[in-house]
Amino acid sequence: MLSFVAGSFVAGSSVAGSFVVRTLVVAVTAASCWLVPAASSAAEGQELQARTARMIADLGLLEAPRPVRESPGWTKPRRIVVRDATPERLQWLQGAAPGVELVPAATAADVPRVVGDADAVLGSCSAPIFEAGKSVRWIQVYNAGVEACVAALGLRERGILLTNMQKIAGPVMAEHVMAMVLSFARRMPQFAEAQRAGVWRADAEGGPGAFELSGKTVLVAGLGGIGTEVARLSHAFGMRVIATRASQRAAPPFVSHVGTPDQLLTLLREADIVVNTLPLTPETRGLFDAKAFAAMKPGAYFINVGRGSTVVTADMVQALQKKTLAGAGLDVTDPEPLPAGHALWSLPNVIVTPHVSADSDDREDRWLLVRENLRRYVAGEKMLSVVDTARGY
Repeated sequence: MLSFVAGSFVAGSSVAGSFVVRTLVVAVTAASCWLVPAASSAAEGQELQARTARMIADLGLLEAPRPVRESPGWTKPRRIVVRDATPERLQWLQGAAPGVELVPAATAADVPRVVGDADAVLGSCSAPIFEAGKSVRWIQVYNAGVEACVAALGLRERGILLTNMQKIAGPVMAEHVMAMVLSFARRMPQFAEAQRAGVWRADAEGGPGAFELSGKTVLVAGLGGIGTEVARLSHAFGMRVIATRASQRAAPPFVSHVGTPDQLLTLLREADIVVNTLPLTPETRGLFDAKAFAAMKPGAYFINVGRGSTVVTADMVQALQKKTLAGAGLDVTDPEPLPAGHALWSLPNVIVTPHVSADSDDREDRWLLVRENLRRYVAGEKMLSVVDTARGY
């Protein structure tokens, strides 16, 4: 068709034909330039969908049993507040929410000031948000722990949907656990002390000797998303893995035995290393007390990346001082932050990190989940990682 039209004009007038050809070439070139980004955008969209699907499958993210559109009060949102997103990130999220106004909020303190008539909030949960945002029907938090959010006045009373980052930080938190375990196994705290003193000593003093992980038994208290990743890595190091879990889901193949929470004291007696990944609930508060530490195998190690208040700190300190507990790796404490002068700072058999086990420069999985849940909420589909507010996780 292009050749025919151009040719007919050339036959009538070389000048007119030349003008039309040039015009058509420009038009086709412009159209091509417009089409290439569209094709690229489609390809990027397909890649984004594929990455999201892989993340959901790899982490085993759970989908709600019913579409959110069937929930009381759901309507397609018109305005959603997004905390801690750059302009580029906000534009990226906008692709999942056509027709929805995404309102940026730089900090958690800014959210109540802009929430107004918003239908949802991404990134923050607090009583002031519910006071200022009477239309809020959905909260997506950027972390796994939600005890403060669940306790906030307004969430449960209004039946607000809450989704979190359960399982998203599991892999990196499991690596943090293994870093602590390996530090104890290879006597890194003692050697670090010798290094600071400028002393070359292969027999660095203080603490128990080095040991191999292979053949040891690790107990994972709380076989959820984080606990499962801890179990996976522990098994890869040749360790026997046992665990407790409140749900009745089948054990993964790398876990030898899964007991119920009421079997914790019995299972503690078998473990060389105990890893606490439990959320904070009325049932878990103060669970690791003097009785629990006394039940542990003498010389066992305790790692906590769950919540500080699941442990009676004074009882743990006493077990560490008596050395019935060989060492503790703590990413969470009670109180938190740990105050200056606290005994845990100076005990030689303790590693303390300031609640950073979920930190990573590569946070793309978090944003993929946020974007996917945003897309699903706008479309009224089944949501991912819905929190049972009655249970608190």
